[in-house]
Amino acid sequence: MNNPALIQFTIDHEITIAAEAWGNPQAKPVILLHGGGQTRHSWGETAQLLAEQGWYAVAYDARGHGKSSWAAKEENYDLELMVQDLKMIAAQLKGKPILVGASMGGLTAMLAQGESEEVFTSAVILVDVAPRIEQKGVERIFKFMSANMEQGFANLDEAADAVAAYMPHRPRPKTLSRLEKNLRKKEDGRYYWHWDPKIMRHWMRTNPDKVLKDTQRMYAAANQLSVPTLIVRGGMSDVVSEQVMAEFLDKVPHAQSVDVSGAGHMVAGDSNHAFSKAVIQFLNDVYSV
Repeated sequence: MNNPALIQFTIDHEITIAAEAWGNPQAKPVILLHGGGQTRHSWGETAQLLAEQGWYAVAYDARGHGKSSWAAKEENYDLELMVQDLKMIAAQLKGKPILVGASMGGLTAMLAQGESEEVFTSAVILVDVAPRIEQKGVERIFKFMSANMEQGFANLDEAADAVAAYMPHRPRPKTLSRLEKNLRKKEDGRYYWHWDPKIMRHWMRTNPDKVLKDTQRMYAAANQLSVPTLIVRGGMSDVVSEQVMAEFLDKVPHAQSVDVSGAGHMVAGDSNHAFSKAVIQFLNDVYSV
């Protein structure tokens, strides 16, 4: 298959969203929404495999991530604005898209459809995220993201060492070309994560009361999902534990579930083949191309 088409979506005078698309634009669209601190490249081969199965796969960099625009103010990284971005992107595609959202992207997808009066999607796939998540897992993510946020890395090997320490279950890559896509080299010669530090500062303002309110809101949105819904959990995840998964399936009984063994929170990166197979199987079961 050919390389992906590079496309852009203009949200407003401040934000332009960078994306890549695989497959025939006239085919049924699948929108891939990455997690916080990631980029559109975090999906591995999933988009290409979806295209090979007849879908039109669009993976985009969320605002403040990758090659998309950075917002001028911290508050412009509110989830509501990410929901707005998603809806504007979906409106520019042909037909009702399937949403595949990991972590932050999954919360965005859940709210976008669950709180919408209009059914604008065909299915929602949540990747290692649920209305309630384990705070210890979230704190570990925040610690990793903030550790080198300001000072960056002297070289790619130093960045790879940090990733390896954070995800010891994943083999250290033989080449660093994929990791390099998640970093930007500045004039000082150092490498920095490809996301706006204001995002982390905004997230760190969350308090226990807000976490509780957000959890209740997310469950309300999940229960309003009338389209086929799947939750994919990393078998080793410390963000969506077995207990969290059980709670979700009890409170959102129309959802289906699958565990990807050997994968942590970064399911698509940890076990891309198994993840892609699970997504394609679900889509083939509930929606014929």
